[in-house]
Amino acid sequence: MSARNSTTWNLEWVSKARVNTQAVLKRAQQVQGRKVAKKQWQAAWLLKAVTCIDLTTLSGDDTPSNVHRLCMKASQPVRRDLLKNMDMHDKGITTAAVCVYPSRVADAVKSLKAANSSLPVASVATGFPAGQTPLKTRLDEVRMAVQDGATEIDIVINRTLALTGQWAALYDEVRQFREVCGEAHMKTILAVGELGTFTNVYKASLVSMMAGSDFIKTSTGKESVNATYPVAIVMVRAIRDYYLRTGHKVGFKPAGGIRTAQEALVWLVLMKEELGDDWLTPTLFRLGASSLLADIERQIYHYVTGCYAAYYELPMA
Repeated sequence: MSARNSTTWNLEWVSKARVNTQAVLKRAQQVQGRKVAKKQWQAAWLLKAVTCIDLTTLSGDDTPSNVHRLCMKASQPVRRDLLKNMDMHDKGITTAAVCVYPSRVADAVKSLKAANSSLPVASVATGFPAGQTPLKTRLDEVRMAVQDGATEIDIVINRTLALTGQWAALYDEVRQFREVCGEAHMKTILAVGELGTFTNVYKASLVSMMAGSDFIKTSTGKESVNATYPVAIVMVRAIRDYYLRTGHKVGFKPAGGIRTAQEALVWLVLMKEELGDDWLTPTLFRLGASSLLADIERQIYHYVTGCYAAYYELPMA
């Protein structure tokens, strides 16, 4: 039986969508050329970026101990003495969530509970990163992650359906993922580096939102092309169009290859200019990253002390 709902599914909107590639590339150049804030304003924006990070470990050698370390870093992402110097030590600054593989969810939940932290645990699922496992297996993976305590699920779409134009079938799949997520937030990874065209990215964004995604996310971080500014512009314009037509706000999460504090600032500028201040909070904006936090903390250290820290001087994530 089809899961499509006539009130949300709009094939005509999807099939008529077209993207002006040259306009997208021009806008991306403008965003990259923006001057970013300096001094105390930059420090404030960097702390804002920290609160939007999904601190992530998705490695084949993940163990309970490095997941525990990740959780501790997420709970205290910037050294307390640095925050105290900025009078921000009592503002409850943490990352937005931790993100792990389904088999490590229970470890993360246990570590955070032991630390008396209410930080959400996000899990990738649905055959991450390729999404090429049978549908039943992908649905079971979501169920298991939710049962183990994940309150956010980062699903991957079946790129085959997008590349062959089977938009109704893609809607049905994402809708089923939405249903088994239950109360958990669902972030839908488009794997933009494998979708071929900006128009496919826009259509996949629309279909994912129509199917009930709370967020749309650029990449798994495992493709050769991950979060780029042109692709992000296509996706955030889709979010804006969807909001203007339905009144429903969907979040955005760039992920993969975001490693420097400077890049984080550009992403925040892009969100502010394209979608406005509402999308500058963890409820509607996340940065998927593993090594980004270390560079942000080094920049904050520099702001406070006037010199750069060696990496061994800051706690590992």
